[in-house]
Amino acid sequence: MADGSALASQGGAGTVSTKLRGTRAASYPCRACRVVAENSPAEDCSTDAISGFLGWCKKVGLELSPKVCVSREGTVADYGMLAREDLEVGEVLFTIPRAVLLSQHTTSIQALLEEGQASLQSQSGWVPLLLSLLYEYTARNSYWQPYLSLWPDLKSLDHPMFWPEEERVQLLQGTGILEAVDKDLANIHLEYTSLILPFMESHPDIFDPKLHTLELYQRLVAFVMAYSFQEPLDEDEDEKEPNPPMMVPMADILNHVASNNANLEHSPECLRMVTTQPVCKGQEIFNTYGQMANWQLVHMYGFAEPYPGNTNDTADIQMVTVRKAALERARTAAEQQLVSEQWDFLCQMEMVGEEGAFVIGWEEVLTEEELSMTLKVLCMSVEEFEEFKEKDGWEEDTSEEEESMLSNEMIRKLKASRKKLLHNSVLLTLASYNSDLNAEQDLLNDKVAYGKLSQREQQALHVRYGQKKILHQLLELVQ
Repeated sequence: MADGSALASQGGAGTVSTKLRGTRAASYPCRACRVVAENSPAEDCSTDAISGFLGWCKKVGLELSPKVCVSREGTVADYGMLAREDLEVGEVLFTIPRAVLLSQHTTSIQALLEEGQASLQSQSGWVPLLLSLLYEYTARNSYWQPYLSLWPDLKSLDHPMFWPEEERVQLLQGTGILEAVDKDLANIHLEYTSLILPFMESHPDIFDPKLHTLELYQRLVAFVMAYSFQEPLDEDEDEKEPNPPMMVPMADILNHVASNNANLEHSPECLRMVTTQPVCKGQEIFNTYGQMANWQLVHMYGFAEPYPGNTNDTADIQMVTVRKAALERARTAAEQQLVSEQWDFLCQMEMVGEEGAFVIGWEEVLTEEELSMTLKVLCMSVEEFEEFKEKDGWEEDTSEEEESMLSNEMIRKLKASRKKLLHNSVLLTLASYNSDLNAEQDLLNDKVAYGKLSQREQQALHVRYGQKKILHQLLELVQ
């Protein structure tokens, strides 16, 4: 039941908790290609900027293998990394000294941030890095200036938070992105006014609110969403809060696909990008940003993987939608009252919440315990529910434990009443979209019509289509 907002809490990437180990930061919690705004200036990432960046890399000790190159041609996005030669598994593509990382601990204003640490606490945990970027991005003599010059115009970032509200609603209704963006925008404004502005006003020799504006802050939030990384936790630190995000020059040039062929490895001295699959000469090298659904990728990075490329894609069924389906099934006031009492008990068990969602994957339900228990309780008779409450929700029957494992095979074996409730919940979810599956299938099959769509329309289409395919698959399982 993690919050869908990228700004809500670190470690939460969407409606199911996702811990990213050594991959992109997915939390102000949130690129097959990075989407660039269609009307952005052509100067967004010039050849001169890349040459300057590569020269800076040599100067600071960032070692790039001669077997790879940074390129703006032959990649799925504005730029990426290509293999100059055939690569075997385990080859080091580049090595990044830790001194090159841009974080709250390495920035030129690190001492100021430490001094004001107590006043910079936030739900997101991103404020110190964002203050670092506000300063470094606008300081002409910044150590990271050649790196940050790769993005001379942050308006090239085309996250949904920058789309007109009417366009967002038209393209993304039902996907979960609208709600996440609304929370992001509210949190951005809150953090800027309550934390960033007071800090800047206390350091007028460093910051200028006329330069370091709310608009720039919002753009830098999107920049961190799309390009930052998080240090992985050790195995014995699994219960700790995720590490704060950091900027990792060169590593952020690699684009993402679910079937990546490289991965970022961390050591006390440096970070290394290492191949995980053989790569042929001329092929693009891809990193992974974690197991992320298309709606999360569009929300946080501005792109989606076309069907069926994203094997990590998911569809959400809002928890309150299942409650609605149960209430619609209730024929009498007494039955509706029973559903309300059952829902309240599920809330007490922390199985459901007003803003939570059940997450459905291609092969299984990712929130299987929550969905299984919800279906079970909402399908109980009065007598069964009273007995269940007396046991405080505990069950000794091992067959019930097996039913909680909601793989596709087990979904087929659900009791008829639970299948019916899940079936109706899926239909209600599908009705929340602005278009149906067949219309979007036709659009994807018509290359001419698809080619006339804007980038935003194409990315939104991939999100909606993937979610609906998963939901229709679920419908077939519960027939």
